[in-house]
Amino acid sequence: MYFHYQYPPRNSIRAQRAPLSEPLDAGAVTFHNAESWKDEGLGSVRILSFQSGLHDASAAAFEDYRLVAAVQEERLRREKGWGNDVPWLAIDEVLRVAGWTRNEVDVIAAIRGVFPLHYFCFPLPRDLYYTMRKHMGRERLNRDLSNAINRSGTGENKLFRSDRFLAENGFRADAQLHFVNHHEAHALAALFFTDWDDALIYTADGTGDNVSYSVRALQDGRLDCLFGGEEWLKVHRAPKNSLATAYGHATTAAGFRMWRHEGKLTGLSARGEPELRGALARHFHLGDDGLIACDFTSWRTMEKGIHAICRGHSRETIAASIQKLTEDLISGAVGHWLKRTKARRLGLAGGLFANVRLNRLLAESLPVEEIFIFPAMGDDGLAVGAALCYLRDRDGLDTWLRQRRRLDNVYLGRDFDDHIDLVLAAAPQVRLLPGDPTEVATQLVTDGAAGAIFVGRMEYGPRALGARSIIANPTDPTINDRLNQRLDRSEFMPFAPYVLEEDAERVFEITPVNRYAARFMTITCAVRPEWRARIPAVVHVDNTARPQIIRDADNPLFAGILRRFRDRTEIPVLINTSFNVHEEPIVNRPEECLRALIDGRVDFVVTKKAVYVAAHGIPAERAATDARTGRAAALTPAESGR
Repeated sequence: MYFHYQYPPRNSIRAQRAPLSEPLDAGAVTFHNAESWKDEGLGSVRILSFQSGLHDASAAAFEDYRLVAAVQEERLRREKGWGNDVPWLAIDEVLRVAGWTRNEVDVIAAIRGVFPLHYFCFPLPRDLYYTMRKHMGRERLNRDLSNAINRSGTGENKLFRSDRFLAENGFRADAQLHFVNHHEAHALAALFFTDWDDALIYTADGTGDNVSYSVRALQDGRLDCLFGGEEWLKVHRAPKNSLATAYGHATTAAGFRMWRHEGKLTGLSARGEPELRGALARHFHLGDDGLIACDFTSWRTMEKGIHAICRGHSRETIAASIQKLTEDLISGAVGHWLKRTKARRLGLAGGLFANVRLNRLLAESLPVEEIFIFPAMGDDGLAVGAALCYLRDRDGLDTWLRQRRRLDNVYLGRDFDDHIDLVLAAAPQVRLLPGDPTEVATQLVTDGAAGAIFVGRMEYGPRALGARSIIANPTDPTINDRLNQRLDRSEFMPFAPYVLEEDAERVFEITPVNRYAARFMTITCAVRPEWRARIPAVVHVDNTARPQIIRDADNPLFAGILRRFRDRTEIPVLINTSFNVHEEPIVNRPEECLRALIDGRVDFVVTKKAVYVAAHGIPAERAATDARTGRAAALTPAESGR
């Protein structure tokens, strides 16, 4: 294991730093029982956690068990999927949200990711060489700590210079640096945000700490790792059996980008037939032990083999084939472990479970009472999981389990509500529309406009969930093509709908099994027959949708617009798609929102205080009149900017 630090008494930690400053909108509504950790008599320890893997780097801040902030580096650098370095912008962003400085951090929890070479232990001449290159600005960031441990057989406490990392980056010398297991961080993030007393936690991704899957079971107050633990760091020729990687190679075979466009294949898979499933399955199989095996001996041979199988076939056929193989093997593996452990709840994490069709299959075909997919299921979620691993190691499992709570939302970024209206109102290319923001926005959407909502703290994870979302009318069957064209997107799955909690079951097949997952848009479900023709923009060719269930308490503006739209039109859903253009991260700052409005990506922007349109867009007098009278008139192409 990794208990290589002696933890000082919590009272001594508190004595070493100044009293807690007031955090910047620390998000008390993020949890039902956000302050419950105080009941245990625990100290207030400031935890910074981050993941610096090859992609999707991120950071998070915890005040003991309270998650204060979490941000992906891509949102700040404006480079989608950014990784392969320490996410310093995200680190400073979550500290800014928390109201801390680097010097006030007590504990740093991290994945064994990529770090500058001069933080590794080398003989003196080599150490001096790498240090000199760093100060010359010519350092190569090419050392993965996990790989170094695997190759050397030495632990991180002998390979990594924690003292240098702390000193050079403004942290206290007595701050603890705690490295954690990749798949355990995925797993604990999926478990912590539940109240289950029994569960199977299954993780699957490309590879992390030398393994691609892990299996854990919560039973009788014990959390046992049944597969995929620390022992894999010592295995020199680990199996190359990752279905997530195979899916990625199929993505490139279809002409898309690996680790970026797998969702396009998920959408395309409903449009094709799995003609290549058999050829792919000759290389993968499920063993009697519930483990997925593969005969490819390297990642390179896997890539070549999958490309050879897919060559000459349509994107739809490739997508349907890899999707069917993935569904068959993962449902078989998870079913095996559910039967073996007799667990009734299923927690999932890891990049493979960004596949919403796979998640639906598991929920509907396996004997589970509830399923939960951690909303930041990919490597961006590891920052949260790393802190949770540290807390479990520090306090023991019993205390850790008592601190668990369900997620209300993942609005964990920075709050720009005091800044967004200043930026938009000051821009000469933008006009403010008079009237109540909720009413004006509702009328514009009813008229056929597509607008962005910019409110509160940015979402954590890959989904836009109402803080940085584009909303539109789902009754228009042409809206997908038109809006995708404006956003320079090429998508093969319809936009997702969002629905009020009280309406969810009458529109979608929402059950106790999938309700929690549907709060975060991590699962598809069937659209009820009577609604399919009425909301065509959000219904896929297989009659499913990927809904987000919203509550007023979590986002009053987002919910309020939908409620007025429902009352006015008798349509209880609106489109929710991410506020970004193709190949860019979701909008974060007000300036990015302003640029999207000026560029005609959206017709309007609604904030808590007002609705804004481009100066050449919707006439203010007409919008105000329509909002007062409730009349709906279609926007002209010139008015909408299309």
